[in-house]
Amino acid sequence: MKKILSLALIVLTFALSGCGSEKKNENLKIVTSFYPIYLDALNITRGISGVEVVNLTPPQTGCLHDYQLTPEDMKVLETADIFIVNGLGMESFLDKVIETHPNLKIINASDSPEIVPIMEDGVPNPHVWMSITYAIQQVKNISSKLSEFDPDRADKYRMHALEYVDELTTLRDEMHISLTMLTNKDIVTFHEAFPYFAAEFNLNIAAVIEREPGTEPTPQELAETIEKINALPVKVIFTEPQYSPKAAETIARETGAQIFQLDPIVTGEAKPENLMDYVDRMLNNLLTLVKALQ
Repeated sequence: MKKILSLALIVLTFALSGCGSEKKNENLKIVTSFYPIYLDALNITRGISGVEVVNLTPPQTGCLHDYQLTPEDMKVLETADIFIVNGLGMESFLDKVIETHPNLKIINASDSPEIVPIMEDGVPNPHVWMSITYAIQQVKNISSKLSEFDPDRADKYRMHALEYVDELTTLRDEMHISLTMLTNKDIVTFHEAFPYFAAEFNLNIAAVIEREPGTEPTPQELAETIEKINALPVKVIFTEPQYSPKAAETIARETGAQIFQLDPIVTGEAKPENLMDYVDRMLNNLLTLVKALQ
């Protein structure tokens, strides 16, 4: 009888340890706040069994400055294990998420001493992913926190993050070489999405058409922008594909400036096949700048 009991205890011990092992490798649902963060998470988790990455906001949503959470968004967050955000005030709804889901693990991709925000009127500009150097740091930050929250898959997270960082480093080097050769480096941008991009590549933002997208410039601001553009040796205006070019077209008629598009990479379809979309669209920005400024 004692032998039978001992055998039963051994079997039970193995069964319980097996259950514990299975729990460690359970499915993980990661929700990202918007498209550039989705691309980071997608590259870090690609092909890893049991990990799902879902982007919270619709593909046509631009920057999240004034985004309001919908009931559908709240339902998505209810099923999330981890929520990855850009931070620096981009997600104005983050306090509501924390209040509603106090146990939800949150990764702030910009929470790092290596990322030094550009301050505007005492408020940090959140568009840090437009600096490839800072985009690389965001990937590292996300990978590090994911590894902490999900140690069983940590080696894979780190390996994929290193591979993506290599891609981004090559992209940065290629863009530096090409843009350094430009003699004219003055750009007029649509809104405040490009200060980090300009700082990365030593470009000068001579004017900004709309401080907040969707807010038409006042007549005085319009006149000031026209005056600045008329003083430039190469008159070009860069709009963004996510927003109406109406104000830019008005300025172009007054100055004779040409209009081009620079993409802040804030919108896109959340599809696994879009792994290299950040790289591809940054390269397209490079080609646009060379064409416009050379």
